[in-house]
Order: sequence, then C-alpha cells, then structure tokens
Amino acid sequence: MRSPSLSHAFLVLVGAAVVVAGNPLVTSKSYQATVSGDNLMKHAEKLSQYSKINDANTRAFGTIGHNKTIEYIKSSLDKTGFYDTYLDTFQYLYSDGTAALSVANVTYEIAWLTYGPGGDVNAPLVLANNLGCTQNDFPTAIAGNIALISRGNCSFSDKVALSGAAGAVGAIIYNNENGPLAGGGTLGTDFNPLGPYVPTGIVSGSDGKALISAVEVSDKLIGNLHVVATNENRTTSNVIATSKSGDQNNIVMSGGHTDSVPAGPGINDNGSGSMSILELALQLSHFRIKNAVRFGFWTAEEFGLVGSDHYVAGLSEAERNKIALYLNFDMVASPNFGYFIYDGDGNAFNITGPPGSDHIEKTFENFFASAGVKSAPTEFNGRSDYGPFLDVGIPAGGLFTGAEGNKTAEEAAWWGGQANVAYDVCYHRACDTIDNLNLPAWVQNSKAIAHSIATYAVSLDGIPRQAQRTLIPRIALPHDRRRHQACGHEVLAS
Repeated sequence: MRSPSLSHAFLVLVGAAVVVAGNPLVTSKSYQATVSGDNLMKHAEKLSQYSKINDANTRAFGTIGHNKTIEYIKSSLDKTGFYDTYLDTFQYLYSDGTAALSVANVTYEIAWLTYGPGGDVNAPLVLANNLGCTQNDFPTAIAGNIALISRGNCSFSDKVALSGAAGAVGAIIYNNENGPLAGGGTLGTDFNPLGPYVPTGIVSGSDGKALISAVEVSDKLIGNLHVVATNENRTTSNVIATSKSGDQNNIVMSGGHTDSVPAGPGINDNGSGSMSILELALQLSHFRIKNAVRFGFWTAEEFGLVGSDHYVAGLSEAERNKIALYLNFDMVASPNFGYFIYDGDGNAFNITGPPGSDHIEKTFENFFASAGVKSAPTEFNGRSDYGPFLDVGIPAGGLFTGAEGNKTAEEAAWWGGQANVAYDVCYHRACDTIDNLNLPAWVQNSKAIAHSIATYAVSLDGIPRQAQRTLIPRIALPHDRRRHQACGHEVLAS
C-alpha cells in the first residue's frame, strides 16, 4: 500500500535504481527545513512514556520499555510505505544488579560485580590469604562465612569462584588502591569452572583496610551482604529500514542505539540520536533520492555495541560492500552540550578512520561553519555503534554532544553552558529524563544530520567505493570485554 505522502507519486525503474517520481530530489536546505523541535519532543515523550511502564524508569534491552520503543520505531516507518523494514532479532545475556553491605551496624559503599548472583548473606568475615588466586589461599575457616579478599593478580571471577569452592557464602573484594574501583567491575561471565559464584561486591581500598583491622580484633565480625541481581538471556531486536528507492548498490547508512542503561530511561542517551534519525527517516519519504538510504536502530549498545555488531557480523561480503558509509548519532542533545564531530581524519587524536571518514568529518565541519556554529573534534575510538563498521573498513562519522566529561572554559565560551561541569550530569543515571534534553542543540544537530544524509543520498563524491577489509568482529569477544567497549565507559574484570 502506498503511503499518503506518496499519493501523487509512483515508482519507476531507471537503470538499477528505483526512484519516486513526483517528489522533489532531496537537498540539504529542503531536508533541514523538515526538522521540527515539536516533532522531536513528541518522539521523546513516547520514549518517556515507555520507560515508565510498571514504574521501571528504564528502557534497557529486553524490558517492556525497550520492546515498546522497537515497536514504535518499526510501526512508524512502516506507515510511510517508503522502506523495506525488518526486525533483526537475537538473544543476549542481560545482567543487572545492586549490592548493599553493613558490618557491625556500619554501612559501607559496595559495588555489585556484573554477572554475580543475588542473595542475602549474614555471616562473619574471614580473611583470605595472599590475593585469593589459588585454592590454598582460602583457609577452612572461610566455609560458611564471607571471604574478604584483596584485588590483584587474578580476575574477580576466579576470586569469587574459589571462594565458592571453599564453601564461603559470600565474598567481599577490596580495591588495591585507597579509592573505589573506577568504572565498575564485572565477573566477565555467568560461569567459572573453578567453583560456584556466591553473592559478592567490591569496596574501596580504605574501607577494605578498615574491615581488615576490625576482623583482626574480633573473632566474629558479622557482615550483612544483600545482593539483588538478574542474569538471564533476553530476546531483543535491531530495526533495519532501507529505502525502496535509490541505488541499492550504494547505500548511505545512519544509525543510533535505542536502549538505555538499566539505571535510567536514557532519553538523551540515546533517545536523542535514535529519535533524530527516526524523524528524519519519516521526513525522507517526501523526497526522491539517488542512493538508497538505510537506517539502523541498534539494541543492546550499552552491553557492548551488541546490536550493531550482530548486524555487521551477519552481513555477507557482498552486502557489506553495498554500504558506502555509516553515520552514527549517540547523544546529540546533552544539557551542557558541545558540538563534537568524530575525528575521521585523525588530525586531532591520531586515530584515523577508513578512507572516506575524513570526507564525512569535513562535511559536518562545513555544515557548522556555514551555520556560524563552532565545532570541535572528538576521539574516533570505536566506542559507539560505528565501531563494528570501522572494523570492516566502512567509512564512518557522526556527532556527539558529550557525556560524563567536563566542559572546559574555552568550550563554555564557544557554546555557553557551565565550565567544569559535565556535558551531561545525568549520563547513565535515573535523571536522564525528558527534562535532560537541550532542545536547541538537538534541533541544530538534527539539521546537521539532515545535511549529511541529503548530501550523500545525492552524491558519493569523496567516498571511495572499494572492497572492505574483514576483521575479527566484536561478536567473538567475551561478555566482559564487550561491556568494556560500551558507550566509552570503562568496565574492569580484575
């Protein structure tokens, strides 16, 4: 069925490409003119509603809120009649949890370790010997008690599994530096052959020293460790939409992830990027294009670029070579924003993308310059959904408005906002709600996205069309290393 927007149009075959006759050829100016702050906010309101189902305040992959997000995207695209759409569905291991610790009625800050089991433990603390990396490091007195173990020399997984093998009912790892473990921690997998996992968490080095001193003067220092955890395989989907018109051997692709972290609704991260491209995908149906345009709405990015990597790894060489370039949009409405462009030519950060990435960077630079807006490069390190495309040599680029890093005084002079304050103080937190969006920045970036799509949908001049190289995909990495790469957020396993 034809979309109402195509009621006066028809499809004709010209060479190898299908074009929509009767619609104007897309241009940067006309496509930018379709960008509406009201429409962007309507999409954001939908995502906000989905995040609140059952008072969950999240759209993490596999949740009802995220499943509703996927349904909303696909149904909206299908109504245009402009795209061939499908759900790229698979299973992946979901893990989320919290930990709480009190010892002798004193509360300690403790971080849960990803893939650790839940449970309530009320038992004395017993010191493990050395670094808890061999079975001999666990005295018989640990059986039935909570093992207190230093970080170092071997993985958290081995320490916890050996604790379980020694009969411990819980484990507390303390950092080998005074402060807490930066970036969170993980057991890396939900199974270790050395022994069964027990409820566990990690405390700061200074708290660890305090606990050691208390254990040494008390025969029965009782600890209460409370862990709530979910570890399960969940079914989830990417949404892939390719225009029916345009040269199908020269595909201009853009994408952004649709999931949030478990801790919050993710309306900026990455409701902003994914809803920018949804709105632009809907508006593109009013235009004619020369090159096919494809949109990828990725799932499980927060667990290590899982959705985009699943998609790229599943492409044949012939299908990969049809993708001329990939444009990524992850967080484009940060409240204390900067206008950052991925450093495709490597001039700023010495990490160069595949040939053509430099042209994409320049396309964005020219747009902001013509709009009288200062832009700046950001590191092209593969830590968002463009990473799997880089791995197979597809030119890539995109925009970013900043996350947990602090805005500098120079940047505040360029863009306004507050110096020495995070670009997004609600990054990966419960407060990443609809109130966390900077609408003017979102509109400006959406116009930049429109400019890039319109430019390449008409001409691929400056983008080499050559066979891509094939590298080992991230899909082969273990869960802990995948999450280490998610959202530029460091996660440690030892």
